[in-house]
Amino acid sequence: MGNKGLKEGLKHADFIILDMICLQLCFTISYWMHISFTNPYRYEDYQYQAVILTTCQLLVIVFSNNYRGILRRGKIDEIISVVKYISCIIIIALIYLFAVKHSVAASRLQFGLTSVTFAIVDLIFRELNKLRVFNSSKYKANRRSVVLITSSEGAEKTLSSLLTEQQHRNYFISGVIITDRECSDGEKHNDVPFYTLNDKAMEKLTHGWVDEIFLFQTENMKLPSKLMESLFNMGLTINYTISAISDGKWQGTELRSLGPYRVISSSVSPASAGEMALKRVADIIGGLFGCIITLIVFIFLAPAIYIKSPGPIFFSQNRIGRNGKPFKMYKFRSMYMDAEKRKQELMEKNKIDSGMMFKMDDDPRIIGSEKKDKHGRPKGIGNFIRKYSIDELPQFFNILKGNMSLVGTRPPTVDEWEKYDLAHRIRMSIKPGLTGLWQVSGRSSITDFDEVVRLDREYIENWSLILDIKIILKTLVVVFKGSGAS
Repeated sequence: MGNKGLKEGLKHADFIILDMICLQLCFTISYWMHISFTNPYRYEDYQYQAVILTTCQLLVIVFSNNYRGILRRGKIDEIISVVKYISCIIIIALIYLFAVKHSVAASRLQFGLTSVTFAIVDLIFRELNKLRVFNSSKYKANRRSVVLITSSEGAEKTLSSLLTEQQHRNYFISGVIITDRECSDGEKHNDVPFYTLNDKAMEKLTHGWVDEIFLFQTENMKLPSKLMESLFNMGLTINYTISAISDGKWQGTELRSLGPYRVISSSVSPASAGEMALKRVADIIGGLFGCIITLIVFIFLAPAIYIKSPGPIFFSQNRIGRNGKPFKMYKFRSMYMDAEKRKQELMEKNKIDSGMMFKMDDDPRIIGSEKKDKHGRPKGIGNFIRKYSIDELPQFFNILKGNMSLVGTRPPTVDEWEKYDLAHRIRMSIKPGLTGLWQVSGRSSITDFDEVVRLDREYIENWSLILDIKIILKTLVVVFKGSGAS
C-alpha cells in the first residue's frame, strides 16, 4: 500500500505540493477565525500542531492511494476523496496528541476548523489544477488519438458520451467516420470533424495521427468485411462493442474500457502491458548508456565533421512515429548541408523502386564521398560514419524521450509516409526502433519495400523480449563488421 501511494504521489507531485500548501493555509485561516488575525507560527503550541499535521499528512500520502487516478475523478468522487484525505490526517493527529497526553481541547477546535476550510479550499484548488493539466500541451501530446466509426443514428450521442466523461480524458476524438450517409465538407460536431466512409476517409486513417479505432455498431448498422480487414491490416488497435462481434473475424485480445463503454480490444501485437513496461525499462537503461557513448564519440567526431563540412554537427529531421504521430529524430550529420535538396535529383538512382524509402550506392551527398580507395570505393568521413552506423547514436536521446525504442521498425520520413498504402501502415503500429529485424536481415541489400514490410510485420506479430535481445546482439555483430549499410 505504501509503495503504491508513494508511486502515485511522485507521479502527481504538483497535487501533493498544492495539498501541503493548502493545509497550512487553512490552518492559518482557522487560527484567524477563532483566535485573532496574527501569525499562529509565532506561538510554540501552534507550531507544534502544524508540525504534527504536516507529519500526519506525509504519512497519509505515503500509505494511502489518495492520488491514484486523480485526473480521472469526477467532482463527486473528488469531494469524497478530499473528505477522506483530511479526515485521516486529523484522526491520526488527534490520536497522537492523545497518546502523548498533550492538551487536545484547543487542538480539537483548531483541527475541526482546519478540516472544514481545507475540504472547501483544497477541492477548489484541485479542480483548478486539473484544468491546468488538461489544457497543458504536454498532457494533450500524451493522449491517445481515437477515431470513432459508427452510423449516423448513434454518432452524436456516442461522441457526446466520449467527450463529456471527465474521468476518461486520457484520449481525444480526432474524427468520426459515418458509414451510412454523406457528410458535407467541413462538417463538425463538438469541434470534431465528421467524414463519409470512403477512400478519402481511409486516406486520413492511413496517413493521420491515429492510435486507436472505436467501432460502435448500432442496431441496424453493417460493417463491410473489407473495412474490417483494412483496419486490421493497418496495425491499429481496434476497440468495438461486444454486440458487434458476430462472424469471428476479429481476434479479441483484451477487455477494457474506452470512455463509458466496455470494449474488446484487438491488436496485431501480442505484447502485454507488463511486457511493454519491461521493454520501456530496457529502453531507459539502454538509452542512458547510449547517451554516454554518444557524448564520448561527439568529442572526437565533431571536429572531423566540421572541418570537412562546416555546419551543425547534429542533423534533425521530422519522422513519423507510432500510429502516425510525428516526432523529431536526431543523427550525427554524415551528409553535406544541401543533401535534402539534392535528394529529388537523385531519385532515379533509388534502389527502392517504389520510392517508399531512399537507398543508393555511392551517394554523392555523403561528406567526403568524392575520395576513393584503390578499389574505387568512397572512403570519406561520412562513409565511415554510415558504414559503422555511428550517425544513429544520437537516437539514444530519442529513446530516452520515449519517441523510439531500442528495437522496432525504422521511422519513415514524412514524404515516404504519405505514399504508404493500407498494408504498409502496420509498420508504424509500434514504436519505431534504433534497430530491427529488417536491419539485421540484409538492410541495404533488401530493395523490395514489400519485403521490408513483411519482415516488420513478422517482428510485430512474433514480438518477445528474447527476440529483442537476439536482434540487439545481431545488430552489434553487423555494426562491428560494418556490413549491411550504405
